[in-house]
Amino acid sequence: MKLRTLTLGLLSASTLAFAAHAESITIATVNNGDMVRMQKLTDDFTAKNPDIQLQWVTLEENVLRERVTTDIATKGGQYDVMTIGTYEVPIWAKQSWLLPLDKLGDDYDVKDIIPAIAGGLSVDGTLYAAPFYGESSFVMYRKDLMEKAGLTMPDAPTWDFIKQAADKMTDRANGVNGVCLRGKAGWGENMAFLTAMSNSFGARWFDENWKPQFDQPEWKNTLQFYVDLMKANGPEGASSNGFNENLALFQQGKCGMWIDATVAASFVSDPKNSTVADKVGYALAPDNGLGKRGNWLWAWSLAIPAGTQKADSAQKFVSWATSKAYAELVASKEGWANVPPGTRSSLYANPEYQKAAPFAKMTLDSINAADPTHPTVKPVPYVGVQFVAIPEFQGLGTTVGQLFSAALAGQTSVDDALKQAQDAATATMTEGGYIQ
Repeated sequence: MKLRTLTLGLLSASTLAFAAHAESITIATVNNGDMVRMQKLTDDFTAKNPDIQLQWVTLEENVLRERVTTDIATKGGQYDVMTIGTYEVPIWAKQSWLLPLDKLGDDYDVKDIIPAIAGGLSVDGTLYAAPFYGESSFVMYRKDLMEKAGLTMPDAPTWDFIKQAADKMTDRANGVNGVCLRGKAGWGENMAFLTAMSNSFGARWFDENWKPQFDQPEWKNTLQFYVDLMKANGPEGASSNGFNENLALFQQGKCGMWIDATVAASFVSDPKNSTVADKVGYALAPDNGLGKRGNWLWAWSLAIPAGTQKADSAQKFVSWATSKAYAELVASKEGWANVPPGTRSSLYANPEYQKAAPFAKMTLDSINAADPTHPTVKPVPYVGVQFVAIPEFQGLGTTVGQLFSAALAGQTSVDDALKQAQDAATATMTEGGYIQ
């Protein structure tokens, strides 16, 4: 008995000593559903890597962007893994702020990443962030309400059809809004939606010489249509609603249509969380017949800041979280429909996924329809579908987002919001040396 007790004591001491020497990495991520699910599944990672401990910092989208941008620009060193988007990766990589992901393992299969997604996360052919999930945007709609309205949603609707359907589906007495769209200010919140939408209206942020274009009729048409549509058919307090708020409204049956990220499809069709799971249909983002749809291209990805002292452990985690094996882990625990979408070609070739995810083909079609190198009807000097890939865009995009959110809230007119946006953009581009 004494020998057994002594042995257990030695084991405990050994375990404690091992834990004390385990390397801890800090991961900053966004509070979206797929990331929350990932945190719940990390026992799989720690079981395979007992010498690595994980510390999480989970933040709302706008706050996450502010914190990680400040940290990496000042070399703060708070995080070993950062969740960042397609906008940041090429800019930060060129600044040598990110480490190249060249140690993901022999079985990682980089070539399986969907080319459109991989291209946005690479510089000179080198991957600087691994996509956790990729997305475009499309229309999610209530098939029962569309039928009740006497309409049939086309696979490729126009904005005029969306307005017609929203007018007929709105039933305020029963708490149903014809359409739910982002209104919360932020370059990655309302401006992601509105910039993509503006592309389909023929608008652009800048002309070929970087002159701001908010004083042009295409932007007036975009913003006026959006504000009028939302005032007539959107939810109360829409200027405060971003992705998560609209997701909750749709799942509660309070939206006839929602135009947003394709990644939302697995959540709105999940009967555990969505009251309308069996009533959801999908369509491409709307257009105006000008050759561009109002859909974006994005990936939430995991990157490693150049200042980390724990690069090897960080890369092991990134490899685990974005691997084919992780997709299989999610499928085994949550079902194939809940696997993070939009990153790997093999997922869309998987019959089990196709069967479980009725939105799979429309998601892939939407991703492939977005062209970040030619995002607009008229020529532009920038790349990026729902953003402009220059460092100044983060601040400018949020400023413009605040102006447009105020117009939606009725605090200012569409014309005043556009004039202020033009002035702000002109000042930014002059200060940055883009225009004289």
